[in-house]
Amino acid sequence: MLHLSRLTSLALTIALVIGAPLAFAAQPAPAVAPAGTAATTKAPLPLEELRTFAEVMDRIKAAYVEPVDDKTLLENAIKGMLSNLDPHSAYLGPEDFAELQESTSGEFGGLGIEVGAEDGFIKVVSPIDDTPASKAGIQAGDFIVKINGQPTRGQSMTEAVDKMRGKIGQKITLTLVRDGGTPFDVVLTRAIIQVKSVKAQLLESGYGYIRITQFQVKTGEEVSKALAKLRKDNGKKLNGIILDLRNNPGGVLQAAVEVVDHFITKGLIVYTKGRIANSELRFSATGKDESEAVPMVALINGGSASASEIVAGALQDQKRAVVMGTTSFGKGSVQTVLPLNNDRALKITTALYYTPNGRSIQAQGIVPDIEVRKAKITSEQDGEYFKEADLQGHLGNGNGGADKPTSSGSKAKAMPQDDDYQLAQALSLLKGLSITSGR
Repeated sequence: MLHLSRLTSLALTIALVIGAPLAFAAQPAPAVAPAGTAATTKAPLPLEELRTFAEVMDRIKAAYVEPVDDKTLLENAIKGMLSNLDPHSAYLGPEDFAELQESTSGEFGGLGIEVGAEDGFIKVVSPIDDTPASKAGIQAGDFIVKINGQPTRGQSMTEAVDKMRGKIGQKITLTLVRDGGTPFDVVLTRAIIQVKSVKAQLLESGYGYIRITQFQVKTGEEVSKALAKLRKDNGKKLNGIILDLRNNPGGVLQAAVEVVDHFITKGLIVYTKGRIANSELRFSATGKDESEAVPMVALINGGSASASEIVAGALQDQKRAVVMGTTSFGKGSVQTVLPLNNDRALKITTALYYTPNGRSIQAQGIVPDIEVRKAKITSEQDGEYFKEADLQGHLGNGNGGADKPTSSGSKAKAMPQDDDYQLAQALSLLKGLSITSGR
């Protein structure tokens, strides 16, 4: 099991995902938190510890095997200060800060993986759809044990990420271990990752499917367009909607709020609580439900984190959707990005978020209403039976209906639910809900 206390969600080029909602930095250029929000009573400086810090710096500079300059030592000290607070607080240098800002626009360079750390190894939290990683078959839960033949055990996340970064078009070999099996190599080509956060289509007449891969600044707007397109393609009011949040590692808090707002008419969506004054926020529906209150199923799994859990938790608490799948990741903390001088920033945990019913998701996750685990679908040949309408001289239908003899019709067009067991189960449930609601 991936322990949250050991997970480090990186805002770097491999999978530039804001591991938690940026409550006060939803836009690419976040504002500094206003002055006066911290406690006014300051503790005296820890002089003894500061003397020790200065002494350690002097000893390193004098005795370390290679010369080390003050800037490097101080930056490393700052990184250590942040990294030891919790897995999601970090010091962002100029490149990391710029990449974090790029992620909210949906375009960045890398492989398309959101990664974490567990027991000294690099672990895949989730691959991002339509990226080199997802196309190569990398799965959530895979361990990256080698990068270009070099073991990753014992490396920091930053070191591992630096090795996986490179020029666009260059190849990289990752050695993976899946479910405790034999290590195997996957060759990937670094690319510009252009993530379209929302995809939509009709699974069948009347039943719409919306997948959100991650929450970006424009995700709420994209969901609105997706709903309009589904209604147009269907030609009439939908019978039901499936919202797929599986393997969605999170993103911008405001985008998650906007998505929920498209599906409910009133009520609380999410609220946050922290120590500083502006960390306590409440977000409620505006009444612009664009889903027309049709039956709804939300799909989640262990790769659904942060903003995904906000959406699933709100829809669950508001009784708006049946949540189906497996328990989500459990990322319930809020990070604020505080810009510093010289294009640097702090990404620091400032609050926890809570569902409308007051549930903290931190380290627990969203438990689905109906648990459906991932499974393989094996199609069997459906033998056609000889029917009454095949008999010579059969009677016609008394109500004037057309005869329905044994059909040798052509093979139906392949659809996503054909080889996705969880999605197929969600569609079956949605049909049942539609029938019982009289639609």
